Amino acid sequence: MQTLSAKYHLGQVVRHRKHPFRGVVFDVDPEFNNTDEWYEAIPEENRPVKEQPYYHLLAENDQSFYVAYVSEQNLVADSSGEPVDHPDIPDLFGAFHDGSYEVHFQMN
Repeated sequence: MQTLSAKYHLGQVVRHRKHPFRGVVFDVDPEFNNTDEWYEAIPEENRPVKEQPYYHLLAENDQSFYVAYVSEQNLVADSSGEPVDHPDIPDLFGAFHDGSYEVHFQMN
């Protein structure tokens, strides 16, 4: 059995490698845990492997705010030092320091 560990932590600001959005990690799945329809909607040549951590993000781009589900291979740490403006951040997180938000919730 393979043991996977997440590279990014709750509250950390990350950005997508290929697409112009960034977000705050609010949950992590040790490996893919979404629907087959969602997975198969990704073009096969861009489809990430399922056996890696997947991150739930409060995401933003130039046009909107949303929740994103992204594989670890498609994320990088955000080095801008800028907070994310997603309107749901105050519901889950506290102050922003050094690229991360303080976590103000408990996971099951």
